[in-house]
Amino acid sequence: MTISGIIIVIGTIYCLVKRYETRLVLFCSGLLMTIIGGNPMAAMTSFSHAMLENKLFESIIAVMGFAMVMKLTECDKHLINLLIKPLKKAGTFLIPASVLVTFFINISITSSAGCSAAVGSILIPLMIAAGIHPAIAGACIYAGTYGAMFNPGYPQVALIVSVSNSTPIAVVANHFYPLLLCGVIGATSLWIIAKIRHEDKGYQVPNNLIDTSNDFKVNILYAIVPLIPIIILVLGSMNIVPIFKPLSISHAMIIGIFCAFFITHKNPQEISREFWSGAGNAFGTVFGIIICALVFVGGLSTLGLIQQLIQLMINIPSIAKISSAIGPFLLGVMSGSGDAAAVAFNKAITVHAANFGISPMNMGSVVAIAGALGRTMSPVAGGMIICATLANVSPMETAKRNAPGMIISMLILMIIMLFIK
Repeated sequence: MTISGIIIVIGTIYCLVKRYETRLVLFCSGLLMTIIGGNPMAAMTSFSHAMLENKLFESIIAVMGFAMVMKLTECDKHLINLLIKPLKKAGTFLIPASVLVTFFINISITSSAGCSAAVGSILIPLMIAAGIHPAIAGACIYAGTYGAMFNPGYPQVALIVSVSNSTPIAVVANHFYPLLLCGVIGATSLWIIAKIRHEDKGYQVPNNLIDTSNDFKVNILYAIVPLIPIIILVLGSMNIVPIFKPLSISHAMIIGIFCAFFITHKNPQEISREFWSGAGNAFGTVFGIIICALVFVGGLSTLGLIQQLIQLMINIPSIAKISSAIGPFLLGVMSGSGDAAAVAFNKAITVHAANFGISPMNMGSVVAIAGALGRTMSPVAGGMIICATLANVSPMETAKRNAPGMIISMLILMIIMLFIK
């Protein structure tokens, strides 16, 4: 079963690289693995469980609906035309800047999928309008979604605190500079890849995004509307405006839609139709891929590949330093969830870190960050799928551009925190 699973995973990657229909490839691969594992119902169970991911679903449909309303009211067009000249002056440095902006926003909006949706809906069209290739634009946003490890209240930080008998502030301070370095490496790597592939400029922008005619006048109020949800979320999460704190991503998007109506005076019936049209498209494209990705992960679990990888690392403590970084990293790539990989490893192995001569705090941080780095180059991660959809490219296209930076970051993180610190 293990050999069969490895062959199917390799075949799945091949089909995704060849750009076969993503949902079909993931679902069929997952179903085949569950059949080989003797439990074909596991694929159906994973399908059903994926349908119940209501928190993720709520964010996705709200963001995609909001994006459709912005197109209807042409607020996105006003924002892009307002910012396009200064963005073009920034040139290729817009690529690392977008990664780092997302990196720090993720400290407040800690959900990688939620942050991808909220920030990507604004920055991805802006980068494409500035001539950056859509795959690079999508990769930029998801490459910045592990900044949440800077947040002392983040659940992964709390888990490290529990296994190391420390405090949240001490844990964040301990991995602050290595994590910051990972962010810089990821941003720089994408910039270099874009340069090498000539994807940092020259992309032909759709005519409906930028109006170069002298007749087009930017309305500042229209241009502000697309920014309203992200402003609400950041001000609320940072407790600058306490009244915004209880608002979720979907709530912020709905407020943005009402603002669009009051400012543009567009027919409310048209706004409603466009919002729900976007919500339906979100289910069929973004959420459809996420559902099939979870079926694929269910297949991996049925064959026991994920459990065997974890058990291998537990059984060979002599390679604990290397496996504590590479193990969660690979699990993150395979499953699309950095949190799942980190929780499994930290609960099973990090509690025994002292027996391996390793600081539990250092190992815990490496495990959590490495899992997030692996997830950031996974084509089946929910946030990656969202970014790819917003950029209108395949998730594999964005994933493979993030891969070099994430691999280098993982190796540097391991060396600094487990071999030098």
